Amino acid sequence: MAFVVAVDGPSGTGKGTVTSAIAKKFNLMYLDTGATYRCVTLKLLNEKIAFTDIEGIKKALKEIKIEFDDGKVFLDGKDVTKEIREEKVANNVSPVSHILEVRLAMVDLQRKMSEGKDVILEGRDIGTNVFPNANIKFYLNASQEERVRRRVKQNKEKGIEMSIEDVEKNIATRDYNDLHSDIGPLKQAEDAIYIDTTNLSIKDVVHIMSKRIKPILRNEKRIEKGYTHRKETTWKKVERKLVKWFLAGLYHIVYRVKKVGIENISGDEGLIICGNHVNYIDAVGIVVLNRRPIRFVGKSDLCRIPIILWLARLFNIIPVKRDSSDMTSIKLCLKGLKEKDAIGIFPEGTRHGMDKQVKFKNGAVFMAYKAHVRIVPVGISGSFKPFTKVVFNYGKPIDILKYKTTDPDWMDTATEEVMKEIVRLTNAKN
Repeated sequence: MAFVVAVDGPSGTGKGTVTSAIAKKFNLMYLDTGATYRCVTLKLLNEKIAFTDIEGIKKALKEIKIEFDDGKVFLDGKDVTKEIREEKVANNVSPVSHILEVRLAMVDLQRKMSEGKDVILEGRDIGTNVFPNANIKFYLNASQEERVRRRVKQNKEKGIEMSIEDVEKNIATRDYNDLHSDIGPLKQAEDAIYIDTTNLSIKDVVHIMSKRIKPILRNEKRIEKGYTHRKETTWKKVERKLVKWFLAGLYHIVYRVKKVGIENISGDEGLIICGNHVNYIDAVGIVVLNRRPIRFVGKSDLCRIPIILWLARLFNIIPVKRDSSDMTSIKLCLKGLKEKDAIGIFPEGTRHGMDKQVKFKNGAVFMAYKAHVRIVPVGISGSFKPFTKVVFNYGKPIDILKYKTTDPDWMDTATEEVMKEIVRLTNAKN
């Protein structure tokens, strides 16, 4: 897993200094995305490649090597930490960063550099484009006068010669270009935390951001534990058996349970169980009311609750981040299916998804195809009110390999057919 902090905002708002301080405080990798564009700009200037020479730019992007090490920036093996901050680069980085080929290459580079790491990035479109699913986002701003003052002071400290007039012109031009860009424009993400740093010290801003980051990072670490399963010891097996027995007994006390077609999930082959999601404890019913061990896929947010995290690790539940391609959970599912586990998934992705007319997730079909396993549909019916009837109706296994994968929409077609069977099983009279 990776923890991502996105920091956006115009130049001169303290992004770089604050981001560096936050990185040290929380042991995060600091990635200065602006420096990547400055490196490209320097390379184009050094090699005298015109900003309109797209083929030349593409060739340079294929050859370029950008590295960060111990606070220093290296371009093609050379330390350019100071050089990329000089006037010739500062005056040209804005138009270079608006070249589509450069933007796409740098976004890809930034994602690769951050892959699998706890990282903090600052730029102009980190929270809106580079990492729209970042764990937490900030947008820093300040008055133009204050930003000019800070940049002049910063240049003097770094020994960079640049007049106040040139700094003002550079910031104004960059602001206009960034705000009106067709490619990754500067704007605040809807879920970003806005901080006006005009009258705040670096220490103040770091304090404000730290207060927001701490609880989210703590929760993410809890979620991460959900991806790390407890070792299968004798005690864990005994503990799971006792808890399963207790929860199954409680289920039978509260509801009049009926199971139909239970033989369809028997055996020892790997399979995926897909059902309709009607209540927050219907997955519990599938897990505890069957002899066969069943691992369910559930939203990772639940792992923030200590008792749920304990149960998730006891029953080897697989957490998944909703509305994102959670490769960690996908790999865990595929690994389990290869080991002949039964994996439970709700294609609706949310309770009463069919009633809400949500688009069904095709992850179950994708994994069934990749793992060469069948899908067992289950229709769940009942109000889940105490002492009422609840039915789990398991259907015949569906072979996903029968679909022609040459059809670009085959996964959507297969998912629709699985859902139709689930609806039929739900409405069947039992």
